[in-house]
Amino acid sequence: MTRSHTIRVQLGERSYDVVVGSGVRSQVFSALPSTARRALVITQDGIPFAIADDLKSAGLSVSTLTIGDGEEHKSLSTIEAIMVECANIGLTRNDVIVGVGGGMVTDVAGFAASLWHRGIAAVHVSTTLVGMVDAAIGGKTGVNLSTGKNLVGSFWQPRAVFCDTDALASLSPQEIRCGHGEMAKYHFLTGDNLLALELAERIARCVQIKADIVGADEREGGRRMLLNYGHTLAHALEIATDFSLAHGEAVAIGLVYAAHVAHQLGRIDQHRVDQHRAVVTGEYGLSCALPAGVSHEQLIQLMHGDKKALTGLTFVLDGPRGVEPVTSVDLEAVRRALHSMEVR
Repeated sequence: MTRSHTIRVQLGERSYDVVVGSGVRSQVFSALPSTARRALVITQDGIPFAIADDLKSAGLSVSTLTIGDGEEHKSLSTIEAIMVECANIGLTRNDVIVGVGGGMVTDVAGFAASLWHRGIAAVHVSTTLVGMVDAAIGGKTGVNLSTGKNLVGSFWQPRAVFCDTDALASLSPQEIRCGHGEMAKYHFLTGDNLLALELAERIARCVQIKADIVGADEREGGRRMLLNYGHTLAHALEIATDFSLAHGEAVAIGLVYAAHVAHQLGRIDQHRVDQHRAVVTGEYGLSCALPAGVSHEQLIQLMHGDKKALTGLTFVLDGPRGVEPVTSVDLEAVRRALHSMEVR
């Protein structure tokens, strides 16, 4: 096993490590609670790792539940199925749920762990690039409703996250693009040239950025909202395209769109908008074009349902003080920005 990177998410007594590197999944047993006698592994078909044997070698009775693939399975009905399985195997509050998979799996597994017996331990093994740099870290868990993404959920921190880079060779080009979309977000939050780093180090740097933000604002009262840069439009695009546009691809479009909104509001100049486009398309090789057949008014309606919206439309926008949340964004500026994306 090559050298791994360990990043600490600092949350007092609930602090935990995120371990990045080749083969780190073998360390899962080290994060199990000493009280655990049973483990429920939540995973999906096609996930390259099976860790049941590692858990059994630690003396646990292990059950595995394979959930559906696709955002339609990130649902309350899936949570109910997990709760039933927890009851069937006699999982107690001393035991553990282990999520092995991408961001959907860790979101669902973490939410299930927060609910069973009002909260049991969770450990995650992340197997996708977007999961490693974002979704598996920070304790935001949840599922979708037909009216919006991640509208039902909880903050529930895991005991540890293992980002095993061996999984990346199994990813489709679309999954790699998803990870690059989230990496581009971190570029604008920090200005870091992440692409200059070796892959495991690049992932670890993204984790460190997120860990620092989560440690300062666990429940998204302020600074943590920065992690949603590009996500207001992204979530609307995912729903409007019936999730044929994957999360990271939608974030890439959302980043450029957020720059257009900031420009319409006079927060940044055209040069800064062009910088966003150059980073997203030139450095990360992602598209920033709005998908065909999606109406502007539909997107605006969906953005109104975003969970960050408190008073009118809310965006995370670039500006003279850097990236920050902006509430009650002028609706006409939102429309003009969508038009600017189309006519480019």
